[in-house]
Amino acid sequence: MGTAMTATVSPAEADERDPRVRVTRFAGAFAERRADGGGLWGTAPVCEVTAVVFALDPRDRGGAMGAANCEIIVEAYEHALERGLPIVGLWHSSGAKLQDGVVSLHAAARVFAIMTRASGRVPQISVVLGPAAGGAAYGPALTDVIVMAPRARLFVTGPDVIRSVTGEVIDAESLGGPAQHAGRSGVAHLAAGSEADAYRQAGLLAGLLADRRTVDPALAADRGFADLLPVPDTAYDVRPVVARLLDGPPLELHGGYAGNVVTALGRLGGGTVGVLASNPAAGGGFLDSAAAEKAARFVRMCDGAGVPLVVLVDVPGYLPGTDQERDGAVRRGAKLLFAFAEASVPRITVIIGKAYGGAYVAMNSRGLGASHVLAWPAAEVAVMAPVAAVRLLNRRELAAVPEPERAAVEAGLARRHAADAGGLAAALDLGVVDEVLDPDHTRHRVARLLAGAHGRRGEHGNIPL
Repeated sequence: MGTAMTATVSPAEADERDPRVRVTRFAGAFAERRADGGGLWGTAPVCEVTAVVFALDPRDRGGAMGAANCEIIVEAYEHALERGLPIVGLWHSSGAKLQDGVVSLHAAARVFAIMTRASGRVPQISVVLGPAAGGAAYGPALTDVIVMAPRARLFVTGPDVIRSVTGEVIDAESLGGPAQHAGRSGVAHLAAGSEADAYRQAGLLAGLLADRRTVDPALAADRGFADLLPVPDTAYDVRPVVARLLDGPPLELHGGYAGNVVTALGRLGGGTVGVLASNPAAGGGFLDSAAAEKAARFVRMCDGAGVPLVVLVDVPGYLPGTDQERDGAVRRGAKLLFAFAEASVPRITVIIGKAYGGAYVAMNSRGLGASHVLAWPAAEVAVMAPVAAVRLLNRRELAAVPEPERAAVEAGLARRHAADAGGLAAALDLGVVDEVLDPDHTRHRVARLLAGAHGRRGEHGNIPL
């Protein structure tokens, strides 16, 4: 559960690691409730909400988790649950306290149990400030969002144990640093540029996830999108579209992981919303197993927190390939279907480009329970791209055409197929798309729909998918 970690620390650095110093830097005013046994907890005003904050003390045996400081965490959680407050943990710990044996293991298990009980009931945010090993890694992993400061190191077992067991030589940063977890592993949602930046991001998260203000259409004036309209068969970054939709800059989660979908929190008409968007700039915007899993976790987090969702769709389908199948595309892709089908919060879909095949279904389609589905005029709704469809449906006919004429014949068949399949017009007739919308009116229209939508907060935990 834990890995002993030692380091030479100067007196100045020791002061920097004082949990009271850290909590004060995070929250400013802090009402301390208890400080004992290598940690403390209390309440503080953070971004216009009251939050529960706890911090471990790495000056005491590396912040090792024993009975006393685990009890502090449990007590903090009990208060957060009783009052319905977000909870922010400042983590810096070597893991379970080796000297305490099974006592420390039981104490850590109690922390995990109450975190799981709180999941989906109160927002949970972890700020990892230094090494967090063993049980101190699993603690943040059970929370909704992990923010890693530059000196954070998050791993189950450290480099020394890995070297002694497997012979592999690796340094702590490569094993569990912010770049590794914000990119390759996807464990961290945010990698901060500094400790102060980590505190800032955690405060924004607490405010966004706990603030219960609703969307006010009067505060969501329209903005032009003409310069951001998708160009067919051209990759573009969807982030500027997300930013223009929201009142202010979005807070993107998992920005360095599975970039073919964007997951972000922000405000629309003053109320918090979650935005899930296909991103053609990465991998053509195809859904793959990692992106589906990332999106599913985001949908479940927003649903559990009562945050309405806006889904921007420009997706050519699920990414085909043997690697995807072997990587669990069916199992992991089903998580996104499940997350949307289970969701209770209002959720508006805007098809801004392509919506093809199973990915059309997965990205909050009407069949999965979308509150309202809008489409920009150039949107395409189909089982697959017309050219790809005729290559399957008319392969014998195309094979019989002389090579110089084949491209023109294929293009004609594709146009006819698109007309026969119906596309967006058929989707409107069927009622799976509610209306075609002038892109420049998207912001106000989405705000009005969210303000008038019936929905409730999801009743489920936010399991680390």
